[in-house]
Amino acid sequence: MSQAMTVVIVGAGAAGITVAAGLRRRQPALSVILIDPAATHYYQPAFTLVGAGVYDFERTQRAQADLIPAGAEWLRDRVVGFQPEQQTLALAAGPQVHYDHLVLCPGIQLDWDKVAGLREALGRNGVCSNYSPDHVTYTWDCLRSFGGGAALFTQPPVPIKCAGAPQKIAYLAADYWRRRGVMAHAHLHFLSAAATLFSVPYFSSALEKVAARHGIQILLQHNLVAVNGAKRIATFERTGRDGAKERLEMEFEMLHATPPQSAPDFIKQSPFANAAGWVDVNPNTLQHVKYANVFSLGDASSAPTSKTAAAIRKQAPVVVNNILAMAAGRSPSPGYDGYTSCPLTTSLNTVMLAEFSYDGRVTPTFPLRPDRERLIWWLLKKYGLPRLYWDYMLKGHEWDIPHRPYPPS
Repeated sequence: MSQAMTVVIVGAGAAGITVAAGLRRRQPALSVILIDPAATHYYQPAFTLVGAGVYDFERTQRAQADLIPAGAEWLRDRVVGFQPEQQTLALAAGPQVHYDHLVLCPGIQLDWDKVAGLREALGRNGVCSNYSPDHVTYTWDCLRSFGGGAALFTQPPVPIKCAGAPQKIAYLAADYWRRRGVMAHAHLHFLSAAATLFSVPYFSSALEKVAARHGIQILLQHNLVAVNGAKRIATFERTGRDGAKERLEMEFEMLHATPPQSAPDFIKQSPFANAAGWVDVNPNTLQHVKYANVFSLGDASSAPTSKTAAAIRKQAPVVVNNILAMAAGRSPSPGYDGYTSCPLTTSLNTVMLAEFSYDGRVTPTFPLRPDRERLIWWLLKKYGLPRLYWDYMLKGHEWDIPHRPYPPS
């Protein structure tokens, strides 16, 4: 391998840092450049717990400069264009950057303005969202001050990052209010634009029971389209059985809103995007379908699986292995099977650990029935996974415990 080979990584979130660390760990002489304007790195999987008042927001953030792998270069800038034939990209404030291999992992874009009035309503009048580091602590303020009435929890059309998060906070809120004696005066609704509660039927049926136990009414094919914070009115577009759509207004005391999401605009407008705007990759090798020296993983990738940190943990070693294989003259290997994991918080001390791969195949890591709520998974979610993230995953360690189909054959 030529020591002059340069790998440029766009995005220094979970995916970018993990890939950079893995490459530097495997090939210390490799030139690795990370491009990201953000000065703060967030452990976003803990935002649900922050919103429920059981995790300190300060523990979710670290300085980006402290996470850049030794020997890698960090350009704190924005990408504004790509020239794949010349293997260069343009920055907002700096010169063009050349690459031999390019890794695209800029995360996902939160499209607050696709819901009329939502951006203006956030952070007051009971309108909150765990999807924003600027407003996640206000969710906890809303839970503590809630004394009854209607509490609405929404989910937009997928894909979104961590598709289980919109309902997780509903279960945590219900359990908290039950312990405070508020539930007798509360009316909880989970309103989702989807046709099912969860994308994997095995877990969807189990979660319906969780919602029923908490007294949460599930309203499917209800998409939030407008918010009037001052009047505390949310407007939904409801899809009937005949496909007809109608508008429905609901009053609320609290609204936890999940924003619509999409690939970042500079990715949508790039030559790497598919018709839906995502980086168009082979779902198993994570290599771009047209440009062989380009890879993508994480939220901006077209890989048809849930957009979670657990997915990135499995994707990153595949990208690292395939870049190094190509540098050595070998072909990429189809090492990613779509695995992802969603630790679904179902109460203030239980989690249902949903693990699955492509086509909704249930693939647990441990020999326990996957649809059961367990304290051990709560402890893993709150204490174990953050440490694994900061101290192992972002350091480029490629630990793995095999996952297997369920039920066993």
